[in-house]
Amino acid sequence: MNRIDRTFRKLRAQNKKAFIPYVMAGDPSLEKTKETVLLLERSGADIVELGVPFTDPLADGPTIQRAAERALHSGVNLRKVIGLVRDMRPDCQMPLVLMTYYNPVFRYGVEGFVRDAVDAGVDGVIIPDLPPEEAGELLRFTKPGRLATIFLVAPTSTEERIKKIAGASTGFIYYVSMTGITGAKLSLDSSLPESLSALRRITKKPVAVGFGVSTPEEAKAMSESADGVIIGSAIVKRLHESPESLGEYISALRRAI
Repeated sequence: MNRIDRTFRKLRAQNKKAFIPYVMAGDPSLEKTKETVLLLERSGADIVELGVPFTDPLADGPTIQRAAERALHSGVNLRKVIGLVRDMRPDCQMPLVLMTYYNPVFRYGVEGFVRDAVDAGVDGVIIPDLPPEEAGELLRFTKPGRLATIFLVAPTSTEERIKKIAGASTGFIYYVSMTGITGAKLSLDSSLPESLSALRRITKKPVAVGFGVSTPEEAKAMSESADGVIIGSAIVKRLHESPESLGEYISALRRAI
């Protein structure tokens, strides 16, 4: 088991749910990102997603797109984000997951990426534009218990497709709460508990819900059905516009979840 597996096992034993915040690495700087991640850990985050800036983030809305542009302007890339994780590991004990697109991984070299990420202390990777059918090379190099491969399930996914995604996923499964992009306004759907129940009939792997969650009330509602709640755009926006209020906001989310 890696840190992600141990975290979910511990939370289940305590009847708790995972709080999974997302931040864009390098926005506004790698040094500030390190400070933010350590703040998130102190404030009760269980797992942190580190976004890797990319020029064409097709799954992301304007908030994260602008954060990626700022990070790219600062010269941040996948190699530097892996270096950031290595630099943080002596001070950070919680799981760290990279959320990237496939192009930077392909340019890096898949085998080298997996090797360097594991050596640096990365626990998992989410690649929104890499479906399981095309992930054979990545999966060949990610041995169980080393680097978790986290795939996305959408509300429109068929049962056959969910089985394929569940089979390829390790660490947890990322359930997209709606059809759309990150940061879109969330419409709390009464069918979510039913959808997650159907997913759990297929797999016992942990399921974390993301896309559109921004308020403590929404986070609480999601946590009643899911094993974890992922919050990204709202944190990225607050970090950019009013960083002095981030600690209080994170604590409120933690209490709600």
